[in-house]
Formats: sequence, structure tokens, C-alpha cells
Amino acid sequence: MLNRRPFGNTGLEVSELILGAGYVGGIVIHADDEIRRTLIRRLLEAGINWIDTAESYGDGASEEALGWLLAEVPEGDKPYISTKFRLDPDRLDDIPGQFERSLTASLERLAMDRVDLYQLHNPLGQDGFDISHVLGSGGVCDSLDKLAAQGLFDHMGFTALGDVGQCKELISSGRVASAQVYYNMLNPSAGRDVPANWSTTNFENLIATCQENNVAVMNIRIFAGGALAAAQPHGREFPITHNSSVPLEHTRAETLLAALPPGQGDRAQAAVRFGLAHPGISGVVLGLAELSHLEDALAAAALGPMTDDVIADLLPVWESDFA
Repeated sequence: MLNRRPFGNTGLEVSELILGAGYVGGIVIHADDEIRRTLIRRLLEAGINWIDTAESYGDGASEEALGWLLAEVPEGDKPYISTKFRLDPDRLDDIPGQFERSLTASLERLAMDRVDLYQLHNPLGQDGFDISHVLGSGGVCDSLDKLAAQGLFDHMGFTALGDVGQCKELISSGRVASAQVYYNMLNPSAGRDVPANWSTTNFENLIATCQENNVAVMNIRIFAGGALAAAQPHGREFPITHNSSVPLEHTRAETLLAALPPGQGDRAQAAVRFGLAHPGISGVVLGLAELSHLEDALAAAALGPMTDDVIADLLPVWESDFA
């Protein structure tokens, strides 16, 4: 059975592996019904107790699939569910209305009365949307507090992308329970210092800010969209960090993986074990394309977190910015 970790200050205990029901992995959206049923049964047997989705995943297809899949699960066995919303930056004069319509539609697709975690998916400081729209009077947090009071969800979170300073301000505000943080072997900057000449996005140790404020961390993109999981692109990758591309991330992945000593499992398992090694992470979110990928991840968890001495072998690669 998988280990459980505290989910920030919520009082919840979450499995160290979380199913991400998104587009990049795609199994919840694209697989046939029997494979999806097998997936849900197997992850619950293994002790995975959290599934993360979003209204934008497959334009609602992920939520719809989870709606009928979880309806077949006995009530006492159902996992925690989180979903996400993205505000239209051209309609920021109606933040409460956008939320109400979005959450209502998500709950209908999920066939649920409530979700455990509802998350802001807009990058902060982009497209005219910034921290003032989140923390300001009548903004995101005030609007969601009112919906939470109606029993439609329990906790609020956000995806910590965009302006790092604004992400840290929101984490430190006391208004959010969780943050989805980009952290992997290709870009460890959310969990450790990187050199001043770091050429892609520097997340400036966001995980430490979360730890200081008892905010749960959901570790996203552990495979860097696929570059750390497989040598060949699968066609659904899209980098979300600056100055990056699919070919560059695959080239960097090969450089990094060559620096690992033997005994780390396969490349995908090494990636998962790297995420599990950070004590500030509540759960590693897995995007899966095939059932075998779940078994690989469970085997990685059984091997345990990557050790400090192995991570030390990666330091020269990071310090040279993959030169």
C-alpha cells in the first residue's frame, strides 16, 4: 500500500502518488471504457486516493469520464477529487459569475455534489490577470469563499505558474490550501537553488515557500511532459517553461539520465523517485498513457525516494545548465 503524506493544513492524508486525468497522459480521456475501468480499480487497490482533473482537459471529457467511472465505485472507496477552472481574462468584471457557471458545469460532468479541492488554473501575471484579481476585494478568493460556504468544495488551490513573485504572495496569503508546482529533474528550481545563468524558468524554490506556510504541494509535470519518461516524443507534449521546446527537453533529458548511477529503475521510475525525495511534496501527480505506466509508477514508489547521494550526481548537470 502506498505511503500517505499530510496535505498541508487541511487535515487530509493523501497518497504519495496522485492520478492526473489530463490530456498529456491521456488515459482517462482517450482509452476505451474497459481500460479506464481497469485503471480505476487498480489505482484504488494500490492505495491511490486522489484524482486531479480540470474542466479544460479534453474540453470536459476528463470530468465526464470520471463522472461515470466513479459512479461505479462504492461510496466508501471513492477517492478525493480535485478539478480546476480558468477565468476568461476578458470578463474579469464578472469573476463570481464565471466561477458559479464553471463549478456548476464541472459538478454536472462529474456527477457530484461537491469536490474536495477547487483550483485556479490561470497563470498569474499573464493575459491581464494578476494577484490583484485573486486577493483583491470581490476577487477570486472572496468569490470562492462564498461558494465553499455553500458546501460545493472544501479547499481552494491554484496552479503556481506565471509570475513567481505573485505565486509566492498567494502562497503566503493564508487564502489557499494547496499549490500545483512544476518540479522535475529537468527543472528542479522549485525545490532547490539553481545557478544564476539558469536558461529556463526559475521557480525560485516555491516548495520552500509552501512549506513555510503549510500549503500542500501537488507535484505536476514529473515527466516534463514526457521527455523523462520516454526517449521518443509521443506527440502530446507542450513545454510550459520559458526558452524550451520538445526537442530541447528530450536532448536535456538524455544528458541528465546519463549522469544517473545504475539501480534507479527505468527512466520514468527515476523521475518519480526524484519527486518523492522532496519532503515538501504531498503527492506526485502522474499523467498516464497506458495501464503499464501505472504499474511502473507503483514499482518506483516501492523502490522508495531517490537518495541524496544519487541526486548529488545530478548537481554538475544543473550547475552547468546542461552544458
